[in-house]
Amino acid sequence: MFVWWRDVLRESTLEGHHTKVVQLGLRYGFLLFIVSEVMFLFAFFWASSHSSLAPAVEIGGIWPPKGIWVLDPWEIPFLNTPILLSSGAAVTWAHHAILAGKEKRAVYALVATVSLALVFTGFQGMEYYQAPFTISDSTLFLIICGIRQYLGHLTKEHHVGFEAAAWYWHFVDVLKEDS
Repeated sequence: MFVWWRDVLRESTLEGHHTKVVQLGLRYGFLLFIVSEVMFLFAFFWASSHSSLAPAVEIGGIWPPKGIWVLDPWEIPFLNTPILLSSGAAVTWAHHAILAGKEKRAVYALVATVSLALVFTGFQGMEYYQAPFTISDSTLFLIICGIRQYLGHLTKEHHVGFEAAAWYWHFVDVLKEDS
């Protein structure tokens, strides 16, 4: 996967092979990825809702089942919501700065986005440390975009990778709001 991304970056920045048609194809491809994620997660949300509204006899007819620890939504999740929404606003600010050709402002906005994303991920880590499941690290997308912006890889004409990361981060915003 990393080798493929390396090749995509080389084609777009060093070789200049990403025409408008190629960029559109990459955008559609990533959009399809997000749609598939939505459908995949919808199945889990549906199963969770079904189990909570109509608990099965096999789990004792109660929700949550005995032995399952449920997070208090008014603690870390409540604190994490404005942090995540602020990072979504910051990534939108970065996108507008890239479109306006204001590279320095885009770097500042991406630093703000990554900082908020790292704080969010840190709180998620604290939350997941107590919970019986593991952490995911989608913040990596934003860190890579920050490095690429600093190196001057993202321009008004070529910033598909940034858009994909921003779309995914907004997708994470929506997921956090639904959970």
